[in-house]
Amino acid sequence: MIEIERRSLLKGGIAAAAALVAGPRVLAQPMPLAERDRRILEVARREVARAGSVLWRRDVAAVADFGLPSSLPRLHFANLESGTVRSFLVAHGKGSDPEHDGFLKVFSNVEGSLATARGAYVTWEWYTGKYGTSIRLGGLDPDNSNTLERAIVLHPAWYAAPDMLTKWGKLGRSDGCFAMGPDDFNEALWHLSGGRLLYADKLGIY
Repeated sequence: MIEIERRSLLKGGIAAAAALVAGPRVLAQPMPLAERDRRILEVARREVARAGSVLWRRDVAAVADFGLPSSLPRLHFANLESGTVRSFLVAHGKGSDPEHDGFLKVFSNVEGSLATARGAYVTWEWYTGKYGTSIRLGGLDPDNSNTLERAIVLHPAWYAAPDMLTKWGKLGRSDGCFAMGPDDFNEALWHLSGGRLLYADKLGIY
C-alpha cells in the first residue's frame, strides 16, 4: 500500500512538473496577427515591391491611411522583417480638408493647392527647415509627381501633437506635408528616413 501511494505521488509530481514546463510554452506561442495589421503589412509589401530598386532600404515602410480621421493614429510603420506595425498621428493638408473637420476629402498634386497627394514616396535625407529637422520626400507616382516642386516633406509640428485632440478633437492641418507630433517624429528620423517607402491613400483600414 505504501509503495502504491509512493508511485501515485511520483506520477502526480511528474505530471505537475510537465504542466509547469508546458504552461510557458503555450503562453510563448505568437499571438495571431490582428486583421488590421495584416492588411497594413500587405499594403506595405505590395508598394515596396512596386517601387522596386528606387528604394535603398526595405525593412520598414510607412502607410498613411487618410481614410481615417486625423483623431486616429493613421500613419503606420510596418516592419516587414518582424511583421509588426506601430501607428502614429499624422496631419493632412489644408486643401484636402477646407472645412477643417478632421477628414481628408480630396488629394491634389497641384502646386499651391495646399493639399496632400496620394501615392508612393521615397524618403530621402534629413535637412533643417521651418519646423526643424525634417525628411525630404520624392514622389514616385503621377499623382504625386510634383512633390519636390511643392516642397512636400515629412516634418514635426506642434499642431500634430496628441494634445490637440484633447483641445479640439482633431489635429491641425499642414500645407500638404505629412506632419507628425514632435515627440513621435524621432521614430520617423530613425526608422523611416534614408530611402524607405511612404505610401498614402484613403484605405479605411480599422
